[in-house]
Amino acid sequence: MGGEQPTRRSPPRTTRRHRPRTRVCLRKGCGRRYTPRRWNQRYCQDPECLREVRRWQSRQRQRRRRASPQGRQQHRQAERARRPKIKALEEYDFTFPKRIPKQTILRFFDCDFVARHGCAVFIGPSGTGKTHLLTARGYAACQKGISVRFTRVVDMINALTTAHLNGTLGKVLRTYTKPELLLLDEPGYLPIDKRGADLMFQVVAARYEAGAIVVSTNRPFKDWGAVFDVDNTLATALIDRLMHHGEAIVIRGDRYRMKDKKTDSND
Repeated sequence: MGGEQPTRRSPPRTTRRHRPRTRVCLRKGCGRRYTPRRWNQRYCQDPECLREVRRWQSRQRQRRRRASPQGRQQHRQAERARRPKIKALEEYDFTFPKRIPKQTILRFFDCDFVARHGCAVFIGPSGTGKTHLLTARGYAACQKGISVRFTRVVDMINALTTAHLNGTLGKVLRTYTKPELLLLDEPGYLPIDKRGADLMFQVVAARYEAGAIVVSTNRPFKDWGAVFDVDNTLATALIDRLMHHGEAIVIRGDRYRMKDKKTDSND
């Protein structure tokens, strides 16, 4: 009757350090709960989530690069250059053209070319990689901190013509004369009238011995008079200013874009 009551044992207390912590995966559409292996782990081990982590890390690296003074300067110069899709010289296939002065092109990619206010004209048929080399030259210059402007000749003439009608020609003209390197693509594919030819001559004349110019065209020099509104005098003046401190780089070969189709037809 007076026996002792059995003592109740309370369950063992779990401290905060030993308590398992779970988190919810932050990837949109996942929502799985997981136990993190590291304190800064925000995603589970699902393959899609891991790919999201890698993309996030890549974006963080790009932000850190742009945060540095040199990175910000290169990013601004690349944006101002208005280049098309980035092309590198290493991606160019020197074995495909039938004739190409490789050593001249490699020397042309030297920094001294811009410092000397040099000029170069790539001449060759369509599809031989002239725009590739032009873009690669601009990309290499941006990496070295050189200000670059890339434009098709037709786009430049249209912009200058509009500015001339609006009374802002001087301001727009400076966007093509101020950069250290000007890349002009595709003169000769479309005819240029008298006003357009005069405006292009103003750009070339303003940059003569003051800034580097690189041009890519499918027309040899003997046909430039027909391109510029049958004005042989103006065409001669343009060629004279480009070639005084410049060099013509002639490329011969078939169209690179048709390479695979020719291979298929032979099979």
